[in-house]
Amino acid sequence: MTKTIVPLTGDQAVAEAMRQIEPDVVAAYPITPQTEIVMTFSQFVADGRVKTEMIPVESEHSAMSACVGSAAAGARTMTATSANGLALMWEIVYIAASTRLPIVMPVVNRALSGPINIHCDHSDTMGARDSGWIQIYAETGQEAYEHAILAIRIAEHKDILLPVMVCQDGFITSHAVEGVEIFDDAGVKNFVGEYKPQMTTLLDTDKPVTYGPLDLQDFYFEHKRQQAEAMKNAIDIIPSIMQEFNKTFSCDHKIVEEYMMDDAEAAIVVLSSTAGTAKSVVDSLRAKGLKVGLVRPCLFRPFPKDYIIKAVSKVKIAAVLDRAESFSGCGGPLFSEIKSAMYDSKQKPYLLNYIFGLGGRDIFPNEIENVYKEMFDILKTGSVRKQVNYIGVRE
Repeated sequence: MTKTIVPLTGDQAVAEAMRQIEPDVVAAYPITPQTEIVMTFSQFVADGRVKTEMIPVESEHSAMSACVGSAAAGARTMTATSANGLALMWEIVYIAASTRLPIVMPVVNRALSGPINIHCDHSDTMGARDSGWIQIYAETGQEAYEHAILAIRIAEHKDILLPVMVCQDGFITSHAVEGVEIFDDAGVKNFVGEYKPQMTTLLDTDKPVTYGPLDLQDFYFEHKRQQAEAMKNAIDIIPSIMQEFNKTFSCDHKIVEEYMMDDAEAAIVVLSSTAGTAKSVVDSLRAKGLKVGLVRPCLFRPFPKDYIIKAVSKVKIAAVLDRAESFSGCGGPLFSEIKSAMYDSKQKPYLLNYIFGLGGRDIFPNEIENVYKEMFDILKTGSVRKQVNYIGVRE
């Protein structure tokens, strides 16, 4: 498979994936730091490089509403957003999932207001974690590009039929330039295939259907159960789609990445771009003889429980780093999920939570190194002072 390395931002890389996918409809509204995705893609439309119907709308609520309409009509549909834009979509985000429409939406993670902030944390997509959308988190611009292509096949699988958010860190990967390997256009087209709707569409006049009806006690519960079953199907089906992608494009995608975990005694669990910084710390500490590792979930919805248990149970202690605060008093959302999952593990390591980077605050290698040192101190003393901690915040 022919590849071309191009200097691109993460946003531009996603727009390239969208160009290669060439969806039937893109309805979108600009919002920092996602704007560059739809701006770049709209230029592809204007230049005649894609045949996509580009719909500029007056708000993100309208963007997702238009996406629901086009997907229900049988069109391959994409959009993109960030933070407050995702929040403005809220009502329709749930409708898209409950109507089982395979919309793919790159989301550039940004802090939710207020106070107003345009920089990275995961509060936007973590707030939507129970909306019924599949969520994939990318470490790099390269991965964001590849995830966008993967997401089409995941969303449109006949036994899934759920919308997918493809997440990357605002400004950190979305605006940083890296060498991105762009796959051959024909190879991507062949992988995603021609869109053939797996549900009855509004334009199928031989089989008339209603989308968005009143759904009271008689059937609402059953429809929610169908969504739950689709999520369960997804965790079983996604590995095979990843395997096909890996074989086709010579990649190595995993639902949960394990880095230096074979003999690790202490590990950090973290999503997205921070994993790259943490890997460099792991390498540094390994050179000093410390047995440390890293676990990076690429998939957050459906939650990869069995994969997490397999990875985290290898160590004596693990620190979960959250770039979002759940305001539950019990830690961040990733920590809560992992803590719940480990209840079913035979091996139960110490678990700690560190909330970091809210509103785009940087996390530095020495701070990550201190987390590992604190874990080894706990292993020596057997005493945990605080389970939920904060990195880099002024007390």
